Amino acid sequence: MPHDSHHYIPTAVARLGARALGIVRTMGRMGLFLARTLGTLFSTPLKVGWLVKRIQFIGYQSLLVIILTGLFTGMVLGYQGYTTLSRVGSTAFLGPMVAFSLLRELGPVISALMVTARAGSAITAEIGIMRIDEEIDALHLMGLSPHRYLIVPVLLGAIICMPLLTSLFNIVGIGGGYLVGVKMLGVGPGAYWGEMVDYVRMQDILISVYKSLSFGGLIAWVCCYQGYYTGYGAEGVSKSTTRAVVVSSVLILVCDYFLTSVLF
Repeated sequence: MPHDSHHYIPTAVARLGARALGIVRTMGRMGLFLARTLGTLFSTPLKVGWLVKRIQFIGYQSLLVIILTGLFTGMVLGYQGYTTLSRVGSTAFLGPMVAFSLLRELGPVISALMVTARAGSAITAEIGIMRIDEEIDALHLMGLSPHRYLIVPVLLGAIICMPLLTSLFNIVGIGGGYLVGVKMLGVGPGAYWGEMVDYVRMQDILISVYKSLSFGGLIAWVCCYQGYYTGYGAEGVSKSTTRAVVVSSVLILVCDYFLTSVLF
């Protein structure tokens, strides 16, 4: 028994060390991938046609899910906010509470998670299939930059679309809170909008914009990286797509915490 334990401890340490080295290697490769993408962005002409297609895919095709998610998020906030504020006799502040919750946190975060689930996963799968079909290798052989044609349009498209989608989410969410709070629960419309105008500042709107810009770049970076370095076969694409959604979602929440601590 002691003899086996002596062999087990070095093996466990070796596995732990290999796992740590793998994480560090992945982080370094992701950093180089981002640096190469940014270098391509600022050193070569932009492919406008590819960018328009990415904006249409990431932005326009995400409108329905953003509108529905924003509407019901605002309605839930209206219900929960009214229940909480009614206990202290402050239902007149329902408007600012809904606006603050959406602008500072829920709007950017939920919008980013929805875009990751809908567009990010599809982009990862698309680039991954191009990798296993050797289309990316063909671009290299022709002397063309895959980053210019595939990665840069996604990065710019996500950065352009995310603030617009988040703003739409916030507007629809505030409208949803109005429907529940004013039309269903009896809060005065003047109080709902008037208190919101009094308490919501431009800084709150800018926080939403800054977060959405950061999340857009993060989604494009992680999803494109996972697709670009996908494993071969259907299983490799499946794992890359799952990993892209999970990693992007976790990093969005982590990034949200640090941005909140800096911007507040």
